[in-house]
Amino acid sequence: MTEELSRTSALAARHRALGSGLEDWNGMGTAWTYDSDPNDEHDAVRDAAGMFDMSPLKKVFVRGVAAAGVLDHLTTRDMSGIKPGRAAYLSVLTDQGTMADDAIVSNNGSDEWMIVHGSGDTMALLEQSAAGKDVEIEFTDDLHDISVQGPASLDILDAHCDINLSSLAYFDHAEATLFGHACRISRTGYSGERGYEIFAVADVIGDIWDRLAEAGVMPCSFTALDKVRIEAGLLFYGYDMTTDHTPWEVGLGFTVSKTKPEFRGRAAAMAGRGHEKINTVCLDINASDMVNGGENLHLNGSEVGIVNSPAYSHRLGKSLALAHVTPGAAAIGTELRLVGDGVDTTAQIVATPIYDSNKSRTHA
Repeated sequence: MTEELSRTSALAARHRALGSGLEDWNGMGTAWTYDSDPNDEHDAVRDAAGMFDMSPLKKVFVRGVAAAGVLDHLTTRDMSGIKPGRAAYLSVLTDQGTMADDAIVSNNGSDEWMIVHGSGDTMALLEQSAAGKDVEIEFTDDLHDISVQGPASLDILDAHCDINLSSLAYFDHAEATLFGHACRISRTGYSGERGYEIFAVADVIGDIWDRLAEAGVMPCSFTALDKVRIEAGLLFYGYDMTTDHTPWEVGLGFTVSKTKPEFRGRAAAMAGRGHEKINTVCLDINASDMVNGGENLHLNGSEVGIVNSPAYSHRLGKSLALAHVTPGAAAIGTELRLVGDGVDTTAQIVATPIYDSNKSRTHA
């Protein structure tokens, strides 16, 4: 299978009309900014409902009697625990036991699975795991993904849907009709709020977007997405984790089955447990705006880490960042010196997530 080098969202014209220059992410033009204030978009997600075009994520169907076995080899989760109508967040590892990608796998029933991933090597590794097996692999950009996030998302969607969305537990998904259009709705998201992802084909996704906007859901940019996901302690592949890191180092040990006998990179990953070179932490930075990212972190005169993903939360009144530090410098409350281009200040390690620390909003 050869993937197109250039990918286009069917919502591209709507993003342009909202002021987006459609910057590239994952090979697709992506709304990193709109003419609207990202703080207002942030407020919409936290107080009502906002929507993001997550179609740059890659959607891949894996079908056939061997599909579950192929995904068992590819990923760190035990597929036998993911029943039809359920999904799971998981890691995809290199042969060296480091992070090749993170992804969500959904069991659609009847030997059909869907894996949704970002900019890592999932597709190439999936094809390796599937070699010689009785499976069909289909990458599709016809299937789009609108993520509706926020406390009002359930009521807004339920009013226009043919199924009772309140019955969907966290990480449940189901086929549905929304605004008269066939789709699959998954109770997942990337915001730290209750939310839903709507998977629908290109021919209808524009009407769904327009109807959601008419219902009061605010279009939101990836700048706002960075704000909410950093508050919620959610990682972005390529920034907060790469092939340099084990799942234990980036806080994703919970995605790794300790009992599954085999998956790619298992032996190396297990050998690395307890031998972490870095830990992932959240920083509360002594600054009046966001820092740039890439700043060095120091403790007692020694360099101990680096800033990966910065954001300024106007709601918390804090300059925040996700960062990597050496394990000896990772204790909550540790004060570090943060030094970078034009920046020399202090930062304190705080508990992650800094917003909704018990995750009651996503799991409600």
